[in-house]
Amino acid sequence: METTSYIALSRQAALRREMTVVSNNIANMNTTGYKGERMMFVDHLERSRSGDFIADQKLNFVRDVASYRNLEEGNIQQTGNPLDLAIHGEGYFVVQTPDGEQQYTRGGSLRLDENGQLVTQGGLPVLTDANTPIFFAPEDTKIEIASDGSVSTQNGAIGKLQVVRFENEQDMQRVENGLYTTEQPAEAVEAPTVAQGALEQSNVQAILEMSRMIQVNRSYKSIQNLIQKEDERLKKAIAELAKVQQS
Repeated sequence: METTSYIALSRQAALRREMTVVSNNIANMNTTGYKGERMMFVDHLERSRSGDFIADQKLNFVRDVASYRNLEEGNIQQTGNPLDLAIHGEGYFVVQTPDGEQQYTRGGSLRLDENGQLVTQGGLPVLTDANTPIFFAPEDTKIEIASDGSVSTQNGAIGKLQVVRFENEQDMQRVENGLYTTEQPAEAVEAPTVAQGALEQSNVQAILEMSRMIQVNRSYKSIQNLIQKEDERLKKAIAELAKVQQS
């Protein structure tokens, strides 16, 4: 395969993966606490080995090396639901999975299960700073959550929500239902700001993502046309060479 085709294919493969990231952002633009992602690309410059050029010529190959998360805070929308919580600034709520593993989320759309336990929409218990779940009695009708995460009802204090941070948030791995996992040690946020009756919206900007999708699609088709023309050029060159050898 000619160098031109290699370069074009390297860019096309990167664009295909970028389209996957953009599509995922658009699909989650209404997901509470979702953080949009971007692709990171690197150019590899190599000197041409072709003898057709008198001067040195550099060839530019493209490779996507990773994706990174946009950590900007999404808009805070008031809902009036006392079990909807949003974190201003840094921090994640801590939840416990059925196998005992702790995972983390900024999606604060919570509910009470049949046992009066405070859980995520997926049914995972939300933990206090003592690593214990939170239970409400049937007579606990007035639930109040202070800005520091302290939980109380008309019958008194119940506990304090655990809000943690990590040294490298980009290293956190996204799993299902807006949850993250990481092997990094969690650090308690000393002065968290929790808003009751509100949710953090996704920080994905729909118009920008749609524009990116259109741009990526056009670039992909343009490279596809280039590869097809290059293929036709090579076929034509081979046919002409065959004619010369037969004459």
